[in-house]
Amino acid sequence: MAYILVLYYSRYGSVKQMAQLIARGVESVPGMEARIRTVPPVSPTTEAVDPAVPESGAPYVTLEDLKDCAGLALGSPTRFGNMAAPMKYFIDTASSLWLSGQLVNKPATVFSSTSSLHGGQETTLLSMMLPLFHLGFILLGLPYTENDLNTTQSGGTPYGATHHAGMSGKNPITDEEQRLCFALGKRLAEVARKLV
Repeated sequence: MAYILVLYYSRYGSVKQMAQLIARGVESVPGMEARIRTVPPVSPTTEAVDPAVPESGAPYVTLEDLKDCAGLALGSPTRFGNMAAPMKYFIDTASSLWLSGQLVNKPATVFSSTSSLHGGQETTLLSMMLPLFHLGFILLGLPYTENDLNTTQSGGTPYGATHHAGMSGKNPITDEEQRLCFALGKRLAEVARKLV
């Protein structure tokens, strides 16, 4: 069965919840499976080493997970309008896949969570797209046929799913944000199934 790699980094849990909702959308498409993976944190102490397997949550991603996927959903919290360093660090290790062209013509999408409504949701999504273009992915967003894009008072953009977590990081994912995450995963899986 073909799988969509739902790859995320989450510090406080919002992006992880979004990844799970996107995975549900993926798995609503017959013949498609979601493979949820995360990346380890980056330590400012270069000698620090995390265990090879996290104590809880999704397993850490490998380049093989990325190489063999039928599509990619990439998620990160916003860090000053950009993706978080752990996600960027992992993407920076994918040069062998770039050189070999093994990711060319696979569909991909992006998602993010921010503490403030105007804290860089869209710039984060756009910055996450840049290396995916270089790797050869075909980028997908959310079309305005998703009615929640027209009514949401929290997250949600045509560039990808977003969530407004609030300054304390405790805002629940709204109904609109949940539906947009699901729709994004479903759209990605439908396109991937057509391309496989």
